[in-house]
Amino acid sequence: MMDTKLFDHTILKADATKQAVTKICEEAKEYGFMSVCVNSFYTEFAAKLLKDSDVKVCTVVGFPLGQMSTKAKAAETELAVADGADEIDMVINVGALKDKDYDIVLNDIKEVKKACGQALLKVIIETCLLTDEEKVKACELAKEAKADFVKTSTGFSTHGATPEDVALMRKTVGDGMGVKASGGIRDKETAEEMVKAGANRLGTSATIAICK
Repeated sequence: MMDTKLFDHTILKADATKQAVTKICEEAKEYGFMSVCVNSFYTEFAAKLLKDSDVKVCTVVGFPLGQMSTKAKAAETELAVADGADEIDMVINVGALKDKDYDIVLNDIKEVKKACGQALLKVIIETCLLTDEEKVKACELAKEAKADFVKTSTGFSTHGATPEDVALMRKTVGDGMGVKASGGIRDKETAEEMVKAGANRLGTSATIAICK
């Protein structure tokens, strides 16, 4: 069985109900997953359900497109942390990266990092929309902004994580940052490939199936 602390047990769909979020939280406690990953509406609810456990609450910010204003992302982050988020997964401004407006991308991450306080920050770069050169640049900017992790994907774009992208991200950020693979990880074989490539966190809604 894989180390259950590798996993962020994820529920981010638009039709996620309280009942579904409750089920995810109960499963996370039962299996000992690292976190439950939710939209901000459910942050406080998940925090209450998980308060007597060591399972973290992970909240997505600027999700899934990333093209919200920096002020909106920072405000969403502050609210999520106040509601009990231990970790924040933010989406970069992919369009600004492609326009080579690197100061905008860097400032975006820095402001969210500041708003995180003690919460851990993962930066979603949406690899499927980027060239290898852009993936490297996004990782370098996340590292410069002192984010804790870089993350491959939202799972809501054209495709999710690949071992090649994970390996490139790991090579770029070195050992000092985390790399989270997410999107399309639905079986143990794929999960193991991502870990072998350099991921030290996996985001998936198929966590139970993988662990079984």
